[in-house]
Order: sequence, then structure tokens, then C-alpha cells
Amino acid sequence: MENTIYSIIPPLLAILMVILTRRVLLSLGVGIIASALLITNFSITGTAAKIWEAVKGIFVADGGLNTWNVYIIFFLLILGIITAFVNISGGSRAFGEWAMKRVKTRRGAQLLAAVLGIIIFIDDYFNALAVGQVARPITDRHKISRAKLAYIIDSTSAPVCVVSPVSSWGAYIIGIIGSILATHSITEYTAFSAFIQMIPMNLYVWAALLLVLVVAFKGFDFGKMKEHEDRAVTTGNLYDPDKEIPGELKNDLPVSSKGTVGDLAWPIIALVAGTVGMMLWTGYKAVGAFDIIPVFENTDVTKSLLYGSLFALAIALILFFRQVSLKGVEGSAVGTAVVEGIKSMLPAVYILIFAWAIVALIDELQTGTYLAGLVEKSNMPVELLPVLLFLVAGIMAFSTGTSWGSFGILLPIAGEIAAATDVSVLLPAMAAVLAGAVLGDHCSPISDTTILSSTGAGSNHIDHVLTQLPYALIGALAASIGYLVLGFTGSTLLGLIVVVVIIVGLGLLKGKNTESAVS
Repeated sequence: MENTIYSIIPPLLAILMVILTRRVLLSLGVGIIASALLITNFSITGTAAKIWEAVKGIFVADGGLNTWNVYIIFFLLILGIITAFVNISGGSRAFGEWAMKRVKTRRGAQLLAAVLGIIIFIDDYFNALAVGQVARPITDRHKISRAKLAYIIDSTSAPVCVVSPVSSWGAYIIGIIGSILATHSITEYTAFSAFIQMIPMNLYVWAALLLVLVVAFKGFDFGKMKEHEDRAVTTGNLYDPDKEIPGELKNDLPVSSKGTVGDLAWPIIALVAGTVGMMLWTGYKAVGAFDIIPVFENTDVTKSLLYGSLFALAIALILFFRQVSLKGVEGSAVGTAVVEGIKSMLPAVYILIFAWAIVALIDELQTGTYLAGLVEKSNMPVELLPVLLFLVAGIMAFSTGTSWGSFGILLPIAGEIAAATDVSVLLPAMAAVLAGAVLGDHCSPISDTTILSSTGAGSNHIDHVLTQLPYALIGALAASIGYLVLGFTGSTLLGLIVVVVIIVGLGLLKGKNTESAVS
């Protein structure tokens, strides 16, 4: 069943069930069982063993701890605890009151979340969770639905990371590009300069970012997103209270009346400073010299997230006990903060574990390899190569739930095809792969970045997937047309202009200025 058309059945089954049933764990569980059945040729005992192997691999790899996954889980749990301490210390309340005096409109609140997403570009996981913690008090006060916040976070995390050379994504991609250039003896540009030249060619990124701005400025809400926004404005319900919301603390936590903006700001600043500092340190230790690109290429992202969160937790604890000394809150609330903070993140942890398991099994089925093979076997004009790679990368990332895996498989294939046909399309072809993988990430309910965007925003996961999907598809349509123009004209500028015209035109045609001073 490996590397055949049957290999796409489990991910498509899981995705279809998620959309139809809205039950994430059940749907992922069915996908996991289907994958294991195909791998073991429908052996019941073999299926059970394969599932156990996949789950075990989440925590143990190569005879030791799988630090990548385990550190992410710890990071999530610690972030939940930090959030609880910040709330109990009165930081979120104080920040919300401070922001309401300065960010007076719904438009301003959405733009603030978007700007935060753009400037925090070091890593997509960190971006999704940190931006959610800062922006949520503001967007909540302006009655912006959690689904809208999740969309803004998701559309400004991976899209920015994939075009930033100083990020975990950029370093990983530059490393792959370097090996492709060396394999084909291409010397007219370095891996770094090739990456820089590819930035304007990543048309989906610009479509997604521009669409976020259009949505914020023009109130370009439709479909499920409009339902969520209308409910938030008219009833004040930012999400469906009957649905499971990851990262949401219970409402009856004790809150200090003496909290200040600093009770929220300092833990977030500590989180940013601690994480970035550890990324630089772990990269420096691996390289032995402070050369920025190699440092980020060799940084230990998850270790940095873990230590950064521990540093932020220490600051949050200091501020909490300061509130205890001011008689703003009882010291016994420390236990409540820890327990409730962990409980708030458990839904996200469960979804992540199931998603990691199905991704591992899909990888063993070689679903991505099968999809990539379709590109290699296709006999099409070289002008169509960018748009074809964009669509295949989107389907691959959507099916497998991993953009990085799609990069690793499809970038070398793009290099092979370009080198064998017309090397001048090498950079547009590789840029199209990057763009398509981010598109697939945005659409896939089994993508870890989609899961973490839901968690950061405090949105139900399926609500986020279904409300974001139409916007992602609009961006995909604009980028596809742009890649056709780029392929046939060879002009990146014309491709970008087409994308801008489509997105702005739709916003002007369908968007309405729905601004209102909601308090």
C-alpha cells in the first residue's frame, strides 16, 4: 500500500470526518487506525502493534526521549500555567483596560493582532501562542470572535516565518536550497541570496498577508466567519460555549484588583527574550561562531521554547507573589493556577498527540512521496511548473499535515525538474513549493500550526479550520493565477500585481466598512 494511490485514503478519511462530525479526536483516531491497517495489510494484531509504535515514537525516539515533541508538550503546559498566573495577578484585566483606552475600534484591535503576528517571526509555534496571549484581552474587549483571532494568528505566523531568513523556517529552507545548488553545480547565487530572491516569488504569502489587512480594514467577513463575528457583536459570545475551547481558563478564577499592565507585559517580554536568547545560544554552541544564518540553522527550537517558558514562568511567579504581598490575591491560589493552567492546555495536547501519530503513519505510507511522484511523471510545459508545484505542495501539506515534510520532499524534486528542463525557473519553482506548503498547512485540520493557532486564540479547533478555509482558498486562487502569469511572462512583478489586484478587488467589491465602537 506504500507509495500508491491507496496511501492518500487515511488522511482524506480523517479530514473528511473532521469536517462532517466536528469531532477532532474521533476523526484522527479513525485516520490512525486506517493508516495502520493499510501498512499491516489489515492484520488486527499488526495494526495494534503499529499504532502502539506510532504513539510510543511521539515520546521515545532512537532509544531516548523524543525531545522535539516532549518539549513542545511541556511548553504548552507551562504556557497555560503562565496564562493562569497572569490572569490571577490581574495582568490580563489591567492590560485590557489599558488597551481599550488606546485601541478604540474593532479594526484597530484586528490590526494590532496582525502587526504582532508579523513582527514576532522567529518561529511559528512561538508566534501562534505568544501573539494569542497578548492580543486576546484586546480582541475580547472589542467583541472580536476567537475564530477571527485564530485566523489572524495563523495567517501571520507561518507566512512570515517562511520568508524570514532569520527564523527557524528560514534556516531550514536555506539548508535545503544549499544542497540543491551543490547537487546541480549552480554557482551564480548562494543559498542565502537564492532565498532572498525567492521572497517576492512566494505569492501565497503576500496574498494571505494582504487578505488579513483587507479583512481588518473592510470587514471582509463571509460564510462561517460572518456567523461567528455577528454572534460576537450582537450577543457578546466570542465562541460557542458548548464546544471545547483549548487554552481557555475557567471564569471563576480569583483575579487581583491591584494588577497592572506589567503583570502581563513582563512575563511576555521574558518569554520572548528567553526564547530568542536560547535560540541564539543553542545555535552558537552548535556552530562555534556567531554567524547569524548558521546559528539559526542549527538552533534547538523546542529546547529554546522550553527554557524560555520556564524563564517567563519564574517572572510570572514573582509577580504573583508580589500581588500576594499587596493583599491583592491569596497565596493559596498558586495551586489553582497550576491545575487550571494545565487543564486549559490538555485539549490542545491531546489533539497534537493524535495528529503526530497520524503524521508518522502517513509518512510510513509514503503519501508525500506518491504525490511528489505525480509531479515527476507529469509531462507539461515548463511555464506551468510553478503553478503545478504550488498545487501539489498544497495537496501534500494538506494531506500530511506538515509543511516542513513537504519542503524536504518537493524542493529537491523542483530542483531536479528545473535543472533538466530550464534552470531559469528554479527559483520560481522552489518558491511555489514553499507557498503551496504554507497553503496546505492553513487548510489542514491535522497541521500542528493550525492546532496551535486555535490554542493561542482560544478558539475551537474545527471552528478555526472551517472559518479560515474560504480565506485560504481565496489566497490560493490569487496565487495560482499569479504563478500562471509568472510562468508565462517570467516576471515576478506582474505575478505580484495580479495577486494584489485580485485580493484588493475582492475586498472593495464584497467588503463593507463594519467598524463600530463596540465596548
